[in-house]
Amino acid sequence: MPHILIVEDEAAIADTLVFALQGEGFGTTWLSLGAAALEHQKNTPADLIILDVGLPDISGFETCKNLRRFSDVPVIFLTARDAEIDRVVGLEIGADDYVVKPFSPREVAARVRAILKRVAPRPSPDLGAGLFHVDTERVQINYRGKPLNLTRHEFRLLNCLLEQPERVFSREQLLDALGVASDAGYERSIDSHIKSVRAKLRLVRAEAEPIQTHRGLGYSYSPGHS
Repeated sequence: MPHILIVEDEAAIADTLVFALQGEGFGTTWLSLGAAALEHQKNTPADLIILDVGLPDISGFETCKNLRRFSDVPVIFLTARDAEIDRVVGLEIGADDYVVKPFSPREVAARVRAILKRVAPRPSPDLGAGLFHVDTERVQINYRGKPLNLTRHEFRLLNCLLEQPERVFSREQLLDALGVASDAGYERSIDSHIKSVRAKLRLVRAEAEPIQTHRGLGYSYSPGHS
């Protein structure tokens, strides 16, 4: 049974989430402080964290930053703020989804199911004529025998491209690979993730350009440029 950690200081909101998630068969733990959530995840890791942005001790954003130092657990932010910059910041620091209050608890439960299904380990073969190897259980990609130091979002983007060489993926399709709705305003963040992945690939082979840009269309993986 997947276990969900809810980090929310408003008891009424936490109660509705606990009720909805338990009704879907999930185990739940509720905490009200970011520091307590970090300690809990170190000692008793949850499968997914629902994290309020406005916590009384440290913000949800800061909690997520600290969390990413030791865990790749999926995170859904809860917030009363609907500004695009807040959504972009949430994604950039490693969140998987962003839910604005007030919200439907059933919708949150559905998003939890979708994210857990997406991040479930799958067997993955060697890709790119042996130049790339993807280990989905360890969330690791090796390039030319060397491990790439990728964030979870970078891993998903590169893995998506590697699975279908030469296919051009739009930004919207790559957002879908991250589990983010294409209407959420994150399209340009894909460019920054791609830029970071390219920089890490060049650390292994400076002249390589395996990720190709198709202006006005998107990106593709080209084995011939690896």
